Formats: sequence, structure tokens, C-alpha cells
Amino acid sequence: MGTTITISPVSRIEGHAAITIQLDGAGQVAEARLHVREFRGFESFCLGRPFWEMPTITARICGICPVSHALAAAMAGERLMGVAIPPAAQHLRRILSLAQLILSHSLSFFHLSAPDIVLGLDSDPTERNIVGLARHRPEVIRKGVRLRQIGQEIVNLIGGGRLHPEHIVAGGMGEPLDEEGRDAIVALLPEARELTRFALDLWQERSEGFRSEMGPCGDFPSLFLGLVGVGGCLDHYSGRLRFADAAGGTVGDLAPEEYAAAIRETVATDSYLKPTECIFGGDRLYRVGPLARLSVAPFAAAPQAEQARKELLGGRRTATASLDYHQARLIEMLYAVERIAGLVDDPLCVDRQVLARAGVNASEGVGVTEAPRGTLIHHYHVDRDGLLTGVNLIVATAHNSRAMDRTITDIARQHLQGGALGEGLLNRVEHGIRLYDPCLSCATHAVGRMGMTVMLRSADGKVLDRAVR
Repeated sequence: MGTTITISPVSRIEGHAAITIQLDGAGQVAEARLHVREFRGFESFCLGRPFWEMPTITARICGICPVSHALAAAMAGERLMGVAIPPAAQHLRRILSLAQLILSHSLSFFHLSAPDIVLGLDSDPTERNIVGLARHRPEVIRKGVRLRQIGQEIVNLIGGGRLHPEHIVAGGMGEPLDEEGRDAIVALLPEARELTRFALDLWQERSEGFRSEMGPCGDFPSLFLGLVGVGGCLDHYSGRLRFADAAGGTVGDLAPEEYAAAIRETVATDSYLKPTECIFGGDRLYRVGPLARLSVAPFAAAPQAEQARKELLGGRRTATASLDYHQARLIEMLYAVERIAGLVDDPLCVDRQVLARAGVNASEGVGVTEAPRGTLIHHYHVDRDGLLTGVNLIVATAHNSRAMDRTITDIARQHLQGGALGEGLLNRVEHGIRLYDPCLSCATHAVGRMGMTVMLRSADGKVLDRAVR
């Protein structure tokens, strides 16, 4: 008789979710799945709004990656307008995208994952949180807060506002960057580089022990998706959609507006998340985000990050182990610091021409950019007045949903024996989700642990066991 173990809610992720582990009749793990239990509804309540409002509205989807939603919304709007934005506006948007990588990745590594990595997966759960980490390794928390603050300061200087960027608009940027703002960004970069190096050193210090505790998990062949720009190098802001296979070969190269030829959304009856699958390339499972991006294309104009990328790959063309998401995130922060340093040195950074104006010239527009967690797609339909008649958003967590299920299934099969509900097992399964840094809502974080109920059910629904922490 099969049984089901439910972990709800999952802690130290952005939003609210549950995990179920399905056992077969022999008591072995059949599969594990992530379920998103919250409903947001942005695609519905945006209908009827003018598309010009979408950068402001969709930035409120997430308090950690509002830049990405605003950029994707603005790019979709520019396709509706049929305009090319000024080069200076594109320049500023690239810096914004990279700055958001710094603030988002630092939060993920230092505050959501570092308690497990530094203190250990089997450490006292009352201490295995950011408060406990602050007691044992206060410098880790301080440096993490400061690195995230630097990323946010750069976003504020260019994007305006204190959290959500106000200057990203359809047509370019609402305001240019002045020389004082540019100089302030330049002054922040040496410290950002130093703090990123600290994070990389911390990972090297703890990675061997952490990998030993997690055990082999989430290492499987898949497709990888990321944006590729000029010269075939990675482009976080814009470019063509490239699918690479586990051997590094390109199996698909599409314009952003052609995404539906490769990506199909599906409906899950037990989750508000819409899992996606690739409909070519021989494998429906694919991954996005830092690990996928460094597997899809080399880094340009960032020699230190490119060297770190090559070292992680170790002579291979892709990295298939999900545990490498942590290191990939840190390498991307180094990449972001290097790229920003080059971009702010360009005179375009303070050019005053940053906005193009136009009306509605098309009924459909698609905007695609690389959010910190992975490829983000905004697809809009409008009427002749520019009012939205259709909105579709595909976020990184949807792209990664099948890979997350595969990863936590691996973990459960390795660490769950006979339905025993141990703290170490629960935390390892949760950490399998944290590897992908999923964003399920507008980034609500808990200090310490959230409550969790684990239920063991038989196939007919009878509760056989229950654990609460």
C-alpha cells in the first residue's frame, strides 16, 4: 500500500509551498513533488490595464527581483510600440540587471542557504537559521547584508525609488544617470568585489563538508536555457533563447517572440504553479538560472568570472549537478561586478537621451530577460487603445519545476528509509528546493524557521504518522 509524506510549509524560500513524498507499496520512494499553495493572479487582474503601467505593476510581483519584471514588461511594451530604445537606455538597463544579480544572489547564498552550508545540515535546528549563524559567524551575516545593500544602492541610483525601480518605462528610461550617480557606483565596486571574493572563499571552505552531508543528488542530464547575445556570449539583459543539451551542444536557438515553439506550459491539479516542458531536443526537462547560464554560453568582458566558470566546469561544457547552483550564483556575482565596472566607464552611462516615444503599433508583444533565478518571459496582447486583453508570465520557478521534483526525489530516495521522519531528512529535502532559489510570491522571508507539518498517509488517505516542528 502506497503512502504519502507531506512537508508543509517549506521554509527559507520565497513564498509558501509544500513537498509531498510518495512511497510505493514496498515503502520505497516513488517520487517527490513541490506544490505551490498560494495564488497570486497577476495575469488576471492586469487585464484591462494600459500596457504602459505594466513595468510598475509587475515590479510588485517580487520584492527581490522587481528589476527583471519591470524590464521584461517594458520590453514587451516596446514591441507593442514598435520602437528601438536609445543606446544609453539599454546601457543603463544592463547595469540594473547586473546589480539585481548581486542583491538577489547575495540574499540567496548568505541568508537562505548559508545556515545549512556553514552550520551543517544536521546541526541544532533552533540554531540553523540566520539568527544562529549571526551568533556563530557574525561576519558572514554582516558581509552578506552589505553585499546585498550595494546591489540595492546601484539599483536605486539608476532605477529610482527605494525598492521598486520607477525609471524603467516602455520606451527606455524615465530619467538619465548623472555623473554624481555614476561616481557613486564606481566607488561601491571595489567593496563589492571584495565581498564577492569572501563569499567564494566561504564556499570553498565549506563545500566539501556540505557535499558530503547532502550526498549525491540532483546530478542528471537535462537541457539548459539562457539568453545569448553578440558573439555567442551570455547576455543577462537580452538576446536569443538558446537551449543546450547536457553535452553542451545547441539544440535550439530562437528569437524571444518564438518561445512558444520550444516551451509548453502545463497545468498541475495540485499546485498553482504551471510547470513547463521543452517540446524539442529529446528531453522535456530543462533548467534555467545560474547553473544553466554558465552551461549555455561563455562570459564576455569578465575575465575573472570566466576563469571561475571554466574551473567549475573542469573541462566539461556543462555542469549537471544541482549542488553547483550555489557556486554558479557566486560566480555570477563576480561576473556582475566586473561587467558593471566596464559599463560605468562608458560615456553612454551619462548620456541624456534615454527615452523614445510612440503609440500602439502592434497588438502583441513579448519581452524576455534573465532574472537572477532564470529566464523570465512576459507576453502581452492589447487592443487598439493599448489596454491589455491577454497577459502570460513564465517565471524561472516554472521552468525549473520538473528539475526541482527530480532533485528532491533523488534526495528522498537516498535519505528516507522506511518512512522515518527525521529532521536531517526534512532539511535535506528542503535544501534541494533552495538550490534553485525558487520565488513563489513577492519574496517573504522568515526569521528562523516557519512551522512545518509532516504527514504520512496511506493510499486511501488514512493518517499513519504525523510530525510537527
